[in-house]
Amino acid sequence: MEIQGTRRVYLLAKLGLLWAVLIAARLLQLQIVQHAKYQALARDQQEKTVEVRAPRGVILDRMGQRLALSLPEVSVCVNPLRLPDPPLEANILARILDLDAKDLLSRFQNAIANGRGFLWIKRRIEPEQARRLAELNFEWVELRTESVRFYPNKQLAAHLLGGVDFEENGNAGVELALNDELEGHPGERRVTVDPRKQSFHSTTSSEAIPGGTVKLTIDSRIQFAAERELEKAIHQHGAKTGSVVVMDPRTGDVLAIANYPTYDPNEPPTKEQGLAPRDNLAASTPYEPGSVFKVVTLTAALETTRLRPETIIPCGSTVTIAGRVIHDHGHYGSLPLEDVLARSSNTGAINIGLRVGDAHMYEYMKRFGFGRATGITLPGESGGLVRPLRKWSKVSIGSVAMGHEVSVTTLQLAQACSVIASGGLLMRPRLVAGAATEPPVRVIQPETAITMRRMMEGVIIKPYGTGFHYAHIPGYTSAGKTGTAQTVDPKTGKYKSEYNASFMGFAPVTNPAVVVVVSLHGTHGEAGFGGPVSAPVFREVAAVALRILNVPKDLPDDGPENTPPAKADANDLSIAVLSPPVPQPLAGAEEVESSTEAAPDQRTFSQPPGQLAGPTVPNFRGKSVRDVIELSAALGIPVEYVGRGVARAQIPSPGAFLPIGERVRVQFGY
Repeated sequence: MEIQGTRRVYLLAKLGLLWAVLIAARLLQLQIVQHAKYQALARDQQEKTVEVRAPRGVILDRMGQRLALSLPEVSVCVNPLRLPDPPLEANILARILDLDAKDLLSRFQNAIANGRGFLWIKRRIEPEQARRLAELNFEWVELRTESVRFYPNKQLAAHLLGGVDFEENGNAGVELALNDELEGHPGERRVTVDPRKQSFHSTTSSEAIPGGTVKLTIDSRIQFAAERELEKAIHQHGAKTGSVVVMDPRTGDVLAIANYPTYDPNEPPTKEQGLAPRDNLAASTPYEPGSVFKVVTLTAALETTRLRPETIIPCGSTVTIAGRVIHDHGHYGSLPLEDVLARSSNTGAINIGLRVGDAHMYEYMKRFGFGRATGITLPGESGGLVRPLRKWSKVSIGSVAMGHEVSVTTLQLAQACSVIASGGLLMRPRLVAGAATEPPVRVIQPETAITMRRMMEGVIIKPYGTGFHYAHIPGYTSAGKTGTAQTVDPKTGKYKSEYNASFMGFAPVTNPAVVVVVSLHGTHGEAGFGGPVSAPVFREVAAVALRILNVPKDLPDDGPENTPPAKADANDLSIAVLSPPVPQPLAGAEEVESSTEAAPDQRTFSQPPGQLAGPTVPNFRGKSVRDVIELSAALGIPVEYVGRGVARAQIPSPGAFLPIGERVRVQFGY
């Protein structure tokens, strides 16, 4: 018995020793041999890597005002697979977060059925809601701090700024075009968690690099004025859509781009609204411009023909091209070329276009930048439509001369108008302050630009000009061109009784500091023409821009207001419909010297016998005070000035001899 007991003790001792050796070996394996492996496994269980999103860059206007920035906000998510009692948790979260409990429970059950371990409950909750959830300290609830894009001025410049998606990636406007500059680079943070997955310690692995700041050329004050005046005109005249572009012709800087309808980029689009209000009409939606395009026609004529501002142009009620008859709304017989622009005569413009010819007209359309995108920093910009010459018909020159068979954007019109305002240079629009742009290209001669400035001024200062009264800016000279084009019915492909009413202009005339182009679409009747509809928007927006830019005034403030015409000039409307052919010859555009016949109420000065002959009196009528001063000084003719505004009458009459020692008396008025 004693021997057996001893054997058992030895056996147990051996087994114990063997067990101890095995444990020691296992400990050696765990603590030394495989220490690194198990340490890494433990670290993976206790720590997790969290991406630290980089703050998105700020967007500023030219004065440093913030247009878009990112703010931190808290969002709620859960692990549905760890919910102790889904119906109870759904009720608790629904009460705190103002959600529907039944809908939330359905989301829980769907996630559990599909084995999903993550579910967003609500993004961007209120601070009080976040505080209440944090106090409850539920292990299955996680509060995550997210960055949300915020537009402090709401709808101001919405189409320019665009927007971002839920991950703060740009999806429209500048946010999309400059997404790489704005988004920055994320960092990493190591977070240590307890068994309940609650973090208690964190270390930064790599710092997040914030996105860059983008400074735009727009001025928030001018942008606000443009949006305000555009919306006012839309409601007043029953238009459907519209756009305004304000540009500095000296640098190409875009000071404002306004569109209507508009939207608040802080709010997601609704099903009722759709995405239509988010279309940047000024850059992405081309249309037939109508009579504003006559500026291109007359510019081409000045450079490629012998036509001059005083050249008489046939302006009958009809003109025939290739057997087709185009009607005008008025019958002027004949007009000086400058009055073809002021009165916006369609037949006159067509006769001028015939003198220019297809090839030269096409060349100058391309010179002014039509048919290709301007290259502005905006996605989805349209280049409009300029058909190649091989696709022109025999009547195309007549349509193009008055702004049909061509489509343009409001932004392209601003670029084209800046060619005249800048003295003949094509300046690419620039939206990002300080960004490198293509150098300006001379596309017309400086003297041509100066002549066109004066003729475009006549549209506003001459009593019969289509922009008279509507576009007059108190304290400043201004120049421009109205335009009214029939719109096409997309169903029938025919023109209908709705108009694109436009105005493009600049101020001051001698040293333009601002170009403003206005386009309203879907107006009706003569009250919907470019003069009464779009020119007042130009006037108000340009006045604000000139004041903000501190441009010196070049006219007195106390001049009498010019009264609006009793009726809109129907010749502002570009007739697009061609009538059947009639047996009459094509009206030519012969060059005839302008008449110097005196008005009936003026007395003429004849040269008395034996008196020394003086200079011939020029025609001052229709000219501004500044133009009269410049012309009289150049000719050495003394002038007596009476009144303010535009020269309405003069004694002696044009063409008469001025006796030595006498003065020309010029009467000015509005």
